[in-house]
Amino acid sequence: MTDGNEATPSTESAVERAKRESNQLRGTLADTLADPTQSHFGHDDAVLLKFHGSYQQDDRDTRQHRGEPTEKQYSFMIRVALPGGIISAEQYLAFDRIAEEYANGTLRLTTRQGIQYHGVIKGELKDTIASINAALATTISACGDVQRNVMACPAPLNDPAHRAVRAAAMAMSAALRPHSRAYHEIWLDGERMEIGAGLVEEPFYGVQYLPRKFKSVVALDTDNCVDAYSHDVALIAVTDGPEIRGFNVVVGGGLGMTHNKADTMAAMGEILGFVAEVDAVEAVKTVAAIYRDHGNRADRRHARVKYLLAEHGIGWFRERFRERVAFPLHTPEVMPAPSGHDHLGVHDADDGTQFYGVFIQSGRIADLESVRLRTAVRAIVEAVKPNVVITAQQNLLFTGLTPADVTTIEAILRDHGANAVDELIPLRRFSMACPALPTCGLAVAESERAIPGVLDEFEAEFRRLGIEDAPLTVRMTGCPNGCARPYTADVAFVGRSANLYQIYVGGAIAGDRVADLYLDKVPRASLVASMHPLLTRFAAERSTGESLGDFYQRISGPREPRRKVTGREIATAVGLGLSAS
Repeated sequence: MTDGNEATPSTESAVERAKRESNQLRGTLADTLADPTQSHFGHDDAVLLKFHGSYQQDDRDTRQHRGEPTEKQYSFMIRVALPGGIISAEQYLAFDRIAEEYANGTLRLTTRQGIQYHGVIKGELKDTIASINAALATTISACGDVQRNVMACPAPLNDPAHRAVRAAAMAMSAALRPHSRAYHEIWLDGERMEIGAGLVEEPFYGVQYLPRKFKSVVALDTDNCVDAYSHDVALIAVTDGPEIRGFNVVVGGGLGMTHNKADTMAAMGEILGFVAEVDAVEAVKTVAAIYRDHGNRADRRHARVKYLLAEHGIGWFRERFRERVAFPLHTPEVMPAPSGHDHLGVHDADDGTQFYGVFIQSGRIADLESVRLRTAVRAIVEAVKPNVVITAQQNLLFTGLTPADVTTIEAILRDHGANAVDELIPLRRFSMACPALPTCGLAVAESERAIPGVLDEFEAEFRRLGIEDAPLTVRMTGCPNGCARPYTADVAFVGRSANLYQIYVGGAIAGDRVADLYLDKVPRASLVASMHPLLTRFAAERSTGESLGDFYQRISGPREPRRKVTGREIATAVGLGLSAS
């Protein structure tokens, strides 16, 4: 580590110390797991648990009703890493059974194309993780200071470009997966190993792994459905018709920041250069290695790749990259203006089959009174036996279908109360929310539980104004860490404190710019009403096909697309004469 980011034992963060002293992610996890008198893990083990794919949580709804503040009702979230979001029918049915047997009866699709289980108790952690592995999946690398689940465009097409995107995602996942045997020892009853001073299990990560999480993605220049510019590193396939010429490498994206901290930011990545397809995976490993060696290990708020670029610039990063590789890093290739597809509804594949995208509100596959979605999805998989792909918008694709399969799918969805895709107006179809309360320890406000009501109000207002056909992305998060990628949306509501939100406006479905802080400290009950002046003007002045984000950018005056937004901004609504009275 260099450039003032190095941490000594006296200055390193508690997380860095826990990693360094962990015996390659072992800690005392096995001992605590085997002790029925322990309801939860201590600080250091809770840090290590993330590397194994689980977060220790407690039910925040009931904290105030349990007497002493230290009394917490612990449970665990377990996350499944699924590169590219690809699942077989057999795997999906196994995951559904796990939700019923060990979790809270729901599956939560993530914005990184994985699956989360909530409400797992400590005594069933090991059985749950073992069951996931029995389904030929894993939880390792789903969390922690390593490369997280590798995302990829979910469209199940078989042209060379789409095949290359999927292959790159799988290869990246394998290349940067942790090597420690601790996972197998603790969860899968593998032979226990003691790591001596001369034996390092992690040839790439070393004893302290990365400074923080490392998010990677593979996209196409014709479809940015995975928000490529929002990640630590992205490979964007440069296409020539169905063929691929290579990849533009993007570095330094990331959407987490801290309220009131002007030195924290959500940022769009910058293009590092162009590499041949054969060099793409090594390019990603090299970006991760630069981050490993130069990233900030003293202050986790500044421990992402984007802060290296903010401190040193893209030119410095490019020099460090070229110092480490034997292959050429070329000038970036010109790409078309990005677009973003949600892949919902029925589509023809290029092999004579079809695929069908189903909208899953906030990614929660659950049986509710009005919509029995979990039962519907299970029935579809049992009847049709499709492959399944999770999208970056928390939705599901069923692939390899015949027209008769599509008819069956639509009938099952209808019988279980699910809306057809063509019944969803854009603001609902392109909505996302993070889980937030009651399980997330970082949430300061509601998100998943609040967004249905917010969307209902929004839809009523849009219909009243006659703009229900307007293209619009709406995203909601319970804190500023950006898990649902709010800062690239047309409109986003970001939790500020209990019942108060920031409103961001001006992003794009293409995911190539960040939004402005439009209003601050808005009560949840006033979110839609506070946007009435802007929506009224949008209804009167919008161009055909213009999105709300594009309209906002137009009335804000000429400027370059914004590439970052900080934790301390001045709200724009008053300056634009659009604040609600």
